[in-house]
Amino acid sequence: MSTDNTCAWAMNHELERAYHDAEWGVPVYDDQVLFEFITLEGAQAGLSWITILKKREGYRAAFENYDLEKLVNFGEQDVERIIEQFDVVKHRGKIASVFSNAQAAKALIEEYGSLSKALWQFVDGKPIVNQWTEMSQVPASTEQSKALSKFLKKKGFKFVGETICYAFMQAVGMVDDHLVGCPKKQQA
Repeated sequence: MSTDNTCAWAMNHELERAYHDAEWGVPVYDDQVLFEFITLEGAQAGLSWITILKKREGYRAAFENYDLEKLVNFGEQDVERIIEQFDVVKHRGKIASVFSNAQAAKALIEEYGSLSKALWQFVDGKPIVNQWTEMSQVPASTEQSKALSKFLKKKGFKFVGETICYAFMQAVGMVDDHLVGCPKKQQA
């Protein structure tokens, strides 16, 4: 940990620090923001989180601020345009997955009433507050992230493996993995 007890991973770059301090681990129930994080965590697979944070505005522009009503009309024909015009990870499969994931998200909203309800059921609607003292204690996946991954894949989502799902759960506050002593730590 750093001398100010902030989670060590957030101390390498100002964008990481700002994200850590303002967003990471804060419970999110807004469907549009949840879909943004599904997209960003899937895009991050195999890359560093700072790479994605630096491209975040490019993602918002490319994917219509994650407006599902618009994204469900995107398709394979939009992949090249996005690669050419926007600062996103230039992986055709990851880009195309946003469109099919939007369709799957719309179906979940119809089934559950909201994307939030569909996703938060995996933590019984409230954050899991862990009490880690070192980053080495934080798991890459959990039973909940494995169950979420299986569920999302069954519902047609792509780039939602168990590790990606755990990172998503951390990002949107379904799990609080701020280290004990971090000023952003929720109280259990």
